[in-house]
Amino acid sequence: MTENRGSGSPVEHGFPHLATVRASITALFRRLSADGIRAYGTSFTPADAAFGAADDLHLGAQRVAAATVRALRLPDARMVVSFRAMEQAATVELTSGPEYFVEVNDRFRTHRRDLAAALAHEVAHVLLHRLDLRFPGTTENEILTDTAAAYLGAGWLLLDAYREDALTHQRFGYLTPEEFGYVLAKRAALFGEDPAPWFTSPQAYEAYVRGRALAERDHRRAPLTAAGPLARRRYAKARRAGARGPADGSAYRFEQPGAGAGLRVSFPCPVCAQRLRVPVSGRLRARCGLCHTVLDCTT
Repeated sequence: MTENRGSGSPVEHGFPHLATVRASITALFRRLSADGIRAYGTSFTPADAAFGAADDLHLGAQRVAAATVRALRLPDARMVVSFRAMEQAATVELTSGPEYFVEVNDRFRTHRRDLAAALAHEVAHVLLHRLDLRFPGTTENEILTDTAAAYLGAGWLLLDAYREDALTHQRFGYLTPEEFGYVLAKRAALFGEDPAPWFTSPQAYEAYVRGRALAERDHRRAPLTAAGPLARRRYAKARRAGARGPADGSAYRFEQPGAGAGLRVSFPCPVCAQRLRVPVSGRLRARCGLCHTVLDCTT
C-alpha cells in the first residue's frame, strides 16, 4: 500500500480532519476494547528510534523496525526493510504474514533520524490489517492509520518528523501537525504521560501544544461539570429552548424520547468520542460504556 507523505511543499495546518480523527479513536476502542487500548501503555522510546550514521544500514533499519513491531504489540510479525528510489516515504505489502516487506525511500539511507517515523505508519497499517479494521475511503483509512500509530504509542515519531522553516517543509502522514498533537494529547491524558520531552523539532512541540489545547477543551465541554461559565450559559439557553444543537457529532444535542419521557442530552465522551445519552436531571455521574471513563456532568 502506498503512503503519500508531504515533503517540500507547504504544510497544511489546523484541524480539517478532526471528525475522522475522533471517529478513528472510537473505532480503536470498539475493536480493541478499553482493556485492549490500555495494554498500549508504553510508548515507543527515543532510544529505540535512534539510528545513527555509524550504524550498519540494514541491521540498524531492522532493529528499528523490530522495535516498532514491539511497540505496537505485534510480536509475531517480522518487517523486512529495503531501500529504493521512490516518491513516497515508504510502502508496505500487506499479506497474511508473518513477514511483511517494507520499502523505504532511499533518502533514509542518510536521513536516518526519520526512519522510525516512516516505519511507525507502515507497522500501524499491518496492525490494522490484522485487526481487520479499516475505513471505506483511502484518505479516511490513512487518517485512521496515523491516528492508530499516535494513539497506541508510536505516532509521536511522525509529529517529530515535522519541520518547517524558510528552507524546509516536511511532514509525514495524513494528519496535520496539530491533529497529531491532538491525538497525542488524548493518549497523554489517558496514560498520564508527557511526550513533550521527546520532541527534537521545535515546530513539532508547538504543534503538540496547539493540539493539546483543543484536546483539553474536549474535557471542558458542556454538559461536563468542568465546562466554563460561558459554555454553561450557552448550554442552559439551549436546554430551555430544547434546541438539538449542532449535528456534527462534536457537541451536545437534546432529545425527547417520547410522550411522558424526560428530556435527555447526548454528547461525545471526551476520551473515546462515543456519544453518551443521559437524563437532563442536574448533577450526575455518567460512565462511558465503551472506554469506561466516569464523567462528572451537570445536565
